[in-house]
Amino acid sequence: MEPTILYILITVAISFGLTMLALIDIILKDFGSLKAKIIWHFIAIIPIIGWLIYFIFGFKKGQRNKP
Repeated sequence: MEPTILYILITVAISFGLTMLALIDIILKDFGSLKAKIIWHFIAIIPIIGWLIYFIFGFKKGQRNKP
């Protein structure tokens, strides 16, 4: 396999994994309103940079739901 294709696949895989982590974190948190939660979901699914935006600006906004 060509190195360029391998680097692209690794970047996509890492981005996908971080997107999934962001979405799981959003699901487990309470943001005060359903509207805020939906907005963060849409931000997190933006390809390549959505998870980064969430982890920089939204990660500390919500509170974890206690079981």
